[in-house]
Amino acid sequence: MKNELKKLLEQNIEIVDQEIEKLLPKKLNKKWLNHALGEPLWAYHEKSCTNAISKPSWNLLSRGGKRWRPLLMKLSHDVVGGRRDINSFFIIPELIHNGTLIIDDIEDSSDNRRGKPCIHKIYGEDIAINAGNALYYLPLLLIIRNNSLNYKIKSQIYEIINEEMIKISFGQGMDIYWHKKNSEDVTEEHYLQMCAYKTGTLARIAAKLGAILGSGNPDQVNYLGKFAESIGVGFQIQDDILNITNNDWGKDFGEDITEGKMTLMVIKTLKEASIEDKNRLLEILKLKTKDLNLINEAINILKKYDSLEYAKRKAKSLVYNAWCELNLVIKDNRAKKRLKMFADYLIEREI
Repeated sequence: MKNELKKLLEQNIEIVDQEIEKLLPKKLNKKWLNHALGEPLWAYHEKSCTNAISKPSWNLLSRGGKRWRPLLMKLSHDVVGGRRDINSFFIIPELIHNGTLIIDDIEDSSDNRRGKPCIHKIYGEDIAINAGNALYYLPLLLIIRNNSLNYKIKSQIYEIINEEMIKISFGQGMDIYWHKKNSEDVTEEHYLQMCAYKTGTLARIAAKLGAILGSGNPDQVNYLGKFAESIGVGFQIQDDILNITNNDWGKDFGEDITEGKMTLMVIKTLKEASIEDKNRLLEILKLKTKDLNLINEAINILKKYDSLEYAKRKAKSLVYNAWCELNLVIKDNRAKKRLKMFADYLIEREI
């Protein structure tokens, strides 16, 4: 089954990339601009549209990525017995996700993404912000221009995307505020809610859209959304762990320490540490340092209080509890087994 899942992921990446290029070609011409934006009153400047939107977007998209949200969408569609060809819709959560990455990297003052300089480091912050915002809205063309979806389904899709995009802004806002202010009053519950809005949002979008397009009933849509949220939160927790344990994962090692982020591991440590260790950890976080010796010192304090293992256990328990609820409203089938294995893979990955 694991080999089957690996093959699914590989096939999914290829399909997603093909569908992205159908929606957003690497070079934009008059025909595409007319289709996407409508007939101009005067004239489009094709070169600037390509260089300001498509080129920076594809610079990031072509670097790869796990493309797991589109697969979650497909599995959610299949698990409710859907029979629709939804390949063209896969890219909705993926393009929005890449838009958030471009903008997050500016907000976090990051240098690298997927092993290369961040988009704003190459094109400038103005181009990057605009391209990131464009990726939030371009997927809506798939709904607007689709004649096979009825009004009810379109309305549901618009409602879900709008609701979740509001949440993602608030999740990101909490995360930014905490690491700028080194807020010591942040609890585990605060952190989990932030993750549910920041990382859980796109997972919820993927699962809910998949279930709606698969004609799932309201309970199935609801519980698939909750399960996807738990996957998103677990994914973020694992991301935080990898940030301080893996030197080869495409971002700067220990970047969360440099940014002073209030991760679940930091929150647990601050709650349980001795006064001396607590003060020292806070001191390092407030320095916003890139000194590897200081970063490793902070990591060793986290390890001293079993915070990494605690975070791993929390991620698994969140997914398990959500699965128990979903299990009651989904019939046993092959897609259901794939969905559970898929969730386990995401929160146990090493990269």
